[in-house]
Amino acid sequence: MERLMGRILVWLAVGAAALLVLFAVAMRVPAVEDRLLDKALEQNFTSRAAPLLDGDGLKVFFCGTGSPLPSKARAQTCTAVFAGGRFYLVDAGTGSWETIAAAGIPGGKLGAIFLTHLHSDHIGDLSEANLGSWVGGRAGRLAVYGPAGVERVVDGENEAFALDNGYRTAHHGESIAPTATAGMVAAPFASEAANVIFDEGGLTVTAFPVGHFPVVGAVGFRFDYQGRSVVISGDTAYSQTLVENAKGADLLIHEAQANHIVAKMGAAASKAGAANTAQILADIPSYHTSPEEAARAANEAGAEWLVLTHLTPAPDNPVAKRIFMRGVSKVRPTNVRLAEDGMAVLLPKDGAVAFAFF
Repeated sequence: MERLMGRILVWLAVGAAALLVLFAVAMRVPAVEDRLLDKALEQNFTSRAAPLLDGDGLKVFFCGTGSPLPSKARAQTCTAVFAGGRFYLVDAGTGSWETIAAAGIPGGKLGAIFLTHLHSDHIGDLSEANLGSWVGGRAGRLAVYGPAGVERVVDGENEAFALDNGYRTAHHGESIAPTATAGMVAAPFASEAANVIFDEGGLTVTAFPVGHFPVVGAVGFRFDYQGRSVVISGDTAYSQTLVENAKGADLLIHEAQANHIVAKMGAAASKAGAANTAQILADIPSYHTSPEEAARAANEAGAEWLVLTHLTPAPDNPVAKRIFMRGVSKVRPTNVRLAEDGMAVLLPKDGAVAFAFF
């Protein structure tokens, strides 16, 4: 009996090895390769973002959760808010538009961009958002809302890419890249006090001042639609104004900087002779919020969920995430998590909260 079982196991092993060989050979057959490619392309061009655009309540998609410190897993800061079948970007950090495109989100559905402030890591992909939404079929020029100075940024971007716009139209034609809708238009707003800066189709967007000194005019945003609410902090130190404007929010999206890690990074940079980097790391804690402070702000505002983004430094492995979040559970034991690029939060008007990835 044992000899029989041994033979059976040998034959099973031989059969499995043969199947693996056949599979490896088949994968090198052009017809099989082409079929696999066709299937992958079919899936790639099938809209996977339909749940984000169904018009039911608010949806949030994280297109960039990193910071100026490099991360292979995260684009610089960008958050997309979906309402009424369109989406709106809060900031457009470098690499973020690629995350949007990879998720299958149709660029032509971009309604506007809202800038919290004008630091480079918040505006680096303006040109990509502009191009992708333009050739994606948006109805007009792209509105870019921002505090004082947004006009200079938009004018500079339009001038920098004027030649590129002309090349696109010449190559693809007016039906794809129409001259009339090329480029962006600045929509500056006052940032000294909370005020509604956008009210369209039942969606209201309120801008409110936050503390990011020496940056002038830094703001956060509150989105309200169909009885659901999302607040995005922008870059800020702990802010009582933010707490007041986040009262009762379904979702507070707050920046977070792990200053206990930043201090270690500064010491390591100094030891390595990287004096400029060490000084920058010593400077930045004054105008960012620690994870524990963000948790306290969410509690004081009565926000149902807290999601941390603009993560400095980016915690891209399980150990780093645990270190990053030290102390948070003592302040806020539940309903808090770190954002990831490609993560979405679904807030349908029935009051539910769900998380997904696209």
